Amino acid sequence: MTVDPVLVGLVLAGLAAFALLVLAVVLVVHLVRRKEDAAAQDQQLGEMRVRLQTLAEISVTRHGELARAVNERLDRMTHKVGSDINESARKTHETISRLNERLAVIDTAQKNLTELSSNMVSLQEILANKQARGAFGQMRMEAIVKDGLPAGAYTFQATLSNGKRPDCLLRMPNAAAGVVIDAKFPLEGFEAFRAARSDEAKKYAARRIRTDVGKHIEAIADKYLIAGETQDTAILFVPSESIYADLAEYFPDIVQKAHRARIVICAPNMLMLAVQTMQAILKDVQMREQAHLIQREVATLMEDMGRFRDRVLDLQRHFGQANGDIDKILTSADKITKRGQKIEHLDFEDEAKAATAPKIGPNVARPTPHAPDVTQASVAAAAPQSNPQGPARAPSKGPRIIRQPDLLAGE
Repeated sequence: MTVDPVLVGLVLAGLAAFALLVLAVVLVVHLVRRKEDAAAQDQQLGEMRVRLQTLAEISVTRHGELARAVNERLDRMTHKVGSDINESARKTHETISRLNERLAVIDTAQKNLTELSSNMVSLQEILANKQARGAFGQMRMEAIVKDGLPAGAYTFQATLSNGKRPDCLLRMPNAAAGVVIDAKFPLEGFEAFRAARSDEAKKYAARRIRTDVGKHIEAIADKYLIAGETQDTAILFVPSESIYADLAEYFPDIVQKAHRARIVICAPNMLMLAVQTMQAILKDVQMREQAHLIQREVATLMEDMGRFRDRVLDLQRHFGQANGDIDKILTSADKITKRGQKIEHLDFEDEAKAATAPKIGPNVARPTPHAPDVTQASVAAAAPQSNPQGPARAPSKGPRIIRQPDLLAGE
């Protein structure tokens, strides 16, 4: 079978024409679509421009509001920070002022501590010296005795018959023997006892205390306990309450030894109590010595009281008489008042009518129809009237003169 080349060429030409036509259609469609896409893109671009412009305006507005809010917040923060700084400055100033005041107080306390330290050093120097320590105890003891007893009840540095001179001699009432007070208490051992840091040092200081205080107790008993001149009990004065507390706590054997030797160890408070007890005894003795004088004064007082009672009774009688006279005067005043009222109301005509009316019976006046009632006092006042010149005249119908009663004469 043979193929016609012309037919083939025509077929091919037709296919090519169809392909071109299809391509042209495709291109036209593509161009149309591109135009539509371009128009859509232009529309989208316009919309995007509007949106961008709106966003720009919104952004500018938001930016302005944000800037205003930031400025307002910064202003508030600045004001608050300024106020906080001022408040902090004020509080800091107050704190510094208080700190300066406290520093001034601390400076004053430091000065006081410095002075106290110097005084303590001076006191330590005084206590370190035996003579100065004795003078210190003597001064405290003398102050307590002077404050509690009268001048004649004690003697400082009195000389005994054996030539010894105790620190103080208390005079007992109604007794020749006095009470001896010694103020020379040994303190060296107590200072060593307090300053000791080891057991060995404490034991050594304790032995020293027992030795020194024991010897001093024996010396007091030998020198100051004299029969007939001093009491059989003496007082050993300790110038410190703390030392007495240490003595009673750590050395009770020394206290017992002093009691056996008739020596009483007294701290300042105990000595003050003993002095006050002696003061009460002295007052009681003085009261007993003055008892007869008190009885005489009481008897005189009772006599004066009796005379006072008699005079009060006389005054009572005078008052009774005065009350009677006053009652009489009041009675007269009442009568005068009543008669004055009669005079004021002009009641004499009624009394005269009552006095001159005809009597029904003996000493009884018959009342008339027109005459008013007359009181008993008016009748009694008008009845005793009489005519001293002669017998009574008969009543007449003409006018009559009625004599008025004399008020001063008591009528």
